[in-house]
Order: sequence, then structure tokens, then C-alpha cells
Amino acid sequence: MKTIRTLSLTVLLAAAAALGGCVYYPPTLYPAVAPASFDRSFDAAASAMRDQGLVVTVEDRASGTVVGTLGAGTVSASVRRQADGSVRVQFDATGARDPALIERVSRSYDARMGR
Repeated sequence: MKTIRTLSLTVLLAAAAALGGCVYYPPTLYPAVAPASFDRSFDAAASAMRDQGLVVTVEDRASGTVVGTLGAGTVSASVRRQADGSVRVQFDATGARDPALIERVSRSYDARMGR
């Protein structure tokens, strides 16, 4: 009888020791990133141009076109809905004396989109 009690106690202590080594980690929650909508992308493209000192001369939401000028340079943004529901934004520059202007506009756009 004493042997069974000792064996039972040993098994219980071993089980308690094994469970003591288990650690529960709650699931990590990541902030939800909303997919880019056309309106959000269009507004971010126009604002990115303004951020970099361009004067927005065309802001046509219906055609998805934003055009900004800085000196003799022109930067245009084309915002298009794609067949899969995603949005594609493309920046093009012409006549810009500052070769890094388009890169700065693109970075401003990414920052506004939370990227």
C-alpha cells in the first residue's frame, strides 16, 4: 500500500513538474492594414505631390489622373483599378531638373499609404 502511495505521489510530482515547464503565449495581434482603396490611393498621390512642393494643376478623380508642376518639370500620377480589385498607382516625370523628385514623390506616397 505504501509502495502504491509513493508511486502515485511520484507520478503526480513528475506530472506537475512537466506542466510547470509549459508556457502559454497569447496570440500576437497585428494591426489590420486595410487594402488600398481607389479614393485613398488617389488622395495619397495628390498629397504626395504637394508634400514635395509641386503645384497640382490637374486632379481628375474620374480619370484617375493627377498632374503637378514644379518649375519646368511635370509629375503625373495615374491611379487605376485593376481586374482583381487592387489599385495600381504609377508616377511619371517629364522635364524635371531634379532627378530625385520622382523618388521623393514616390516615398511620400508610400508614407501616406503606411508603407
